[in-house]
Amino acid sequence: MAGRIPQAFLDELLDRLDIVEVIDRRVKLKKSGKNYTARCPFHEEKTPSFSVNPDKQFYYCFGCGAGGNALGFVMDYENLEFPRAVEALASSVGLEVPRESTAPGQARREEEHRSLYKLLEEAASFYKQQLRQHPQKNRPVDYLKGRGLTGEIARQFDLGFAPPGWDNLLQALGKDEATRKLLADAGMLVENDQGRVYDRFRDRIVFPIRDQRGRVIAFGGRVLGDDKPKYLNSPETAVFHKGRELYGFYQVLQANRNLQRILVVEGYMDVIALFQHGITFATATLGTATSTAHLERIFRRCPEVIFCFDGDTAGRRAASRAMEAALPVLEDGRQARFLFLPEGEDPDSMVRSAGAEGFQALLDSALPMEEFLFETVAEGIDTRSLDGRARMARLALPHVRRLPDGVFRELMLQELARRTGLELDSLLRLEAAAAEAATPPEPAPAAGTHDYPDAPTEPEAPPGDWPDAPSSGSASASASAAPGARRDAQPVMPSGYANIAQGAIALILHKPSVARDVDPAPLAESPAPDARLLRELIELVRLRPESNTGMLLGHWYGRPEGDLLARLAGQERLIPTEGIDRQFRDTLDALCRRLPQQTQLAAQVDKLKHTNYAEVSELEKQRLRELLQEKRRRDAERERRDI
Repeated sequence: MAGRIPQAFLDELLDRLDIVEVIDRRVKLKKSGKNYTARCPFHEEKTPSFSVNPDKQFYYCFGCGAGGNALGFVMDYENLEFPRAVEALASSVGLEVPRESTAPGQARREEEHRSLYKLLEEAASFYKQQLRQHPQKNRPVDYLKGRGLTGEIARQFDLGFAPPGWDNLLQALGKDEATRKLLADAGMLVENDQGRVYDRFRDRIVFPIRDQRGRVIAFGGRVLGDDKPKYLNSPETAVFHKGRELYGFYQVLQANRNLQRILVVEGYMDVIALFQHGITFATATLGTATSTAHLERIFRRCPEVIFCFDGDTAGRRAASRAMEAALPVLEDGRQARFLFLPEGEDPDSMVRSAGAEGFQALLDSALPMEEFLFETVAEGIDTRSLDGRARMARLALPHVRRLPDGVFRELMLQELARRTGLELDSLLRLEAAAAEAATPPEPAPAAGTHDYPDAPTEPEAPPGDWPDAPSSGSASASASAAPGARRDAQPVMPSGYANIAQGAIALILHKPSVARDVDPAPLAESPAPDARLLRELIELVRLRPESNTGMLLGHWYGRPEGDLLARLAGQERLIPTEGIDRQFRDTLDALCRRLPQQTQLAAQVDKLKHTNYAEVSELEKQRLRELLQEKRRRDAERERRDI
């Protein structure tokens, strides 16, 4: 039956289900204190780190970070679509799944998405057919054979061929105006300055890109002639977001029930060649650097990621960016490592020359995160001298502080102390002093000037290239300050969260009743995503006071916010054992006190950044630089205070 499943029914279903019973039917659980434990079904492990909380009705794995409610568990464990999982669980408790009519706007968007998925699947079929039947099929076939690929692996990845010519796909699928518009919305067509519309992919080998549910969402193309660029990706669309998707991730999930690691490489051909040699856990980013969103998706499925790069300067820079993305999500039990290949080699060539065993040996020897981090910050520094060790400590501490609170973070601090010959307390004092020195004092405004905070002069940005400022309240912001760092006041939230809004969210997930009588209106002005999520969470608890943790997780399942909520719900060790109601009120009060300043500053920066740079006066350019400097200063200060 068509129509949406009412949220009220989902809440009732989760209320009737016992998550312990649901999971125990699939994975044998063992009582351990107030919770139940097992070996995690989503990654290989020798000791149980998978915990089920019957009171809160949610599960969490401290090894791989998987977490959620009973519905989410069944979807992930049995690889079911949302409606089928709901129907299966409803049937188990004797409920019939109702459907409701969808709001016109939402229904229209869902229909558009369904049409895009259908059309993209048709495009993939068209390209596959051309690889088999086109008169020039020998060109792409010979190229693939020359790269050592078999017809079987080409079928597994649905490889295709976009023939030469301007409008092959347009002529094949664009039968009417509505379909031609859909092709354009899907990124399959390009319009030039003269208004001529033509195929985006021409004379290329085509690589369909699938999401983790197996739906075609975009394409990549490798040129066969001399056109540039050599590799071309679909643009961002309503169903394709490069910063979240990984090429080959669907095939990885299909090939591995219990993933131990995922390898991130740089190219489509690398992924396919590795698969052909039995390395069936390789993925590639889609023309972007590895993001925190990529890594949250990976760590939801397995506890280890290995980044593979060239050993040249560009590869080292890419590895450093991957390290920065990984640090905030490296909770205890998660691991990141780095493999650098010899100059001129890539995973494709290495696996063909060394074989699967040889390449596996390279993976086993990959640098752990801690070694890569300390080697990177120590590059060019004479660590035999006292000054060199002090410089290394100053450079390494900001990276270590970005790690979530836990055993790994403490071990990293101890290792830094060992490498620099400093006591841990000395390291923390050094960090606090360096952070304070980096924050310039606010001078009194000079007579006849605006009341601006002073700022060092920065190089003027070229026209159209505004400097970026870090976003306030970002979930990827630095983790809480290290123990012993300077504080102006006692923190109002448990440490270990990226910002104060996440601390408040964690308290609600632990004890939803704390939000029943709270007015969320003061949070409405905040531009920060986590503050918006906090407001929505409070509104939901006020609307449904009976909500438990599992029900709250269900409202955001399958969305980026859902991954964050599951992770915060699993950090039970960071929650105080008593005084939670007072802790929540104090945390919310502290957040609301900061909102007016944050909102005003963000609005001022946004207004100047969206002004035509060529029309901006020198005074306004200076004002923008000063505002950005002030925003960075406040972000750094907030970071030191565990906000």
